[in-house]
Amino acid sequence: MSGPKLFEPFPVGDLQLDNRIVIAPMCQYSAVDGEMTDWHLIHLGQLALSGAALLTIEASAVLPEGRISHADVGLWDDRTEAAMKRVLDGVRAHSDMPIAIQLGHAGRKASTHVPWKGGAQIAPDAENGWQTVAPSALPFTPGTHAPTALDKAGIDRLRDAFVAAARRADNLGIDAIQLHGAHGYLLHQFLSPLSNRRDDDYGGSLENRMRLPLEIFDAVRAAFPAHKPVTMRVSGTDWVEGGWDIEQTIVFAKALEARSCAAIHVSSGGLDPQQDIPVGPSYQVPLARAVKQAVAIPVIAVGLITDYEQAEAIIGTGDADLIAIARTILYDPRWPWHAAAHLGASVKAAPQYLRCQPRQYRHLFDAPKD
Repeated sequence: MSGPKLFEPFPVGDLQLDNRIVIAPMCQYSAVDGEMTDWHLIHLGQLALSGAALLTIEASAVLPEGRISHADVGLWDDRTEAAMKRVLDGVRAHSDMPIAIQLGHAGRKASTHVPWKGGAQIAPDAENGWQTVAPSALPFTPGTHAPTALDKAGIDRLRDAFVAAARRADNLGIDAIQLHGAHGYLLHQFLSPLSNRRDDDYGGSLENRMRLPLEIFDAVRAAFPAHKPVTMRVSGTDWVEGGWDIEQTIVFAKALEARSCAAIHVSSGGLDPQQDIPVGPSYQVPLARAVKQAVAIPVIAVGLITDYEQAEAIIGTGDADLIAIARTILYDPRWPWHAAAHLGASVKAAPQYLRCQPRQYRHLFDAPKD
């Protein structure tokens, strides 16, 4: 009798994962001038001991104005690279879990307060605020400061910044890159007709709206070593009539597949405050299923995946190849351990922690080998 699918090894490109559990990127809003701090060492360090297969560093801005808030992580210069290296060195001293990074730019959703201070946008002339950019000069919400529409020079600078950040990620020994094309941030803003009203080669038709995200993917893929995966996170739908939808997502996914994208991570929403999201357990899984039926590359499902049997069913039925967890693993940093115990699988654990396991589960935990 075969074991649970959730704990079967799985390749993403040339990167071999121990199981099907991916830790999604989660912004911590705890950086200083783009530099990671001790908080990130604690946060990433504990997640690297969780037994998951891949740890993804939170959205890291490729330019200072690409941060969601002034407290976001960046990877745009030697300072931010050095700060990230210090944290990664500390994490890797005690874990061999592969590490990916999500590279992104917030576009018109940048220049905000941190969430626990309300998350409202900060005006360009106020402390911790700056002028935002977007495909078109349309604010995210009525009454907020409008972004500046990117001109050709701005688009070229953006593409160059993604490439430079990808090279810095390789310098840091990062195992994979995820490009952030979801949640209403800049690449998603180019994709959606609700936020992209351009009349040049980067707006209008679906082909034109996909152009910049695909150009950036191509540029990053060329700059990052061929044996390391480059993936994309997308919003499968805006949940708004007339916006980005699953049919357009499938066209985009096929274009990414043709460009050697190693996997696609299917989330949803975030582009328009009018979104009407039917939130519930596995509410985004149908979007992942639709993409998986259309492409051969690995598909990652995410969104209110909290139960062990639920996660096993998503993989076992073929709705997705991997599941990503975020808030779930913040609440329970040992969720993969508990899933393994529940499903009768084995998972890697640090030898320092082995004695904490209930006696009946000790055979399910593997200490790292020297």
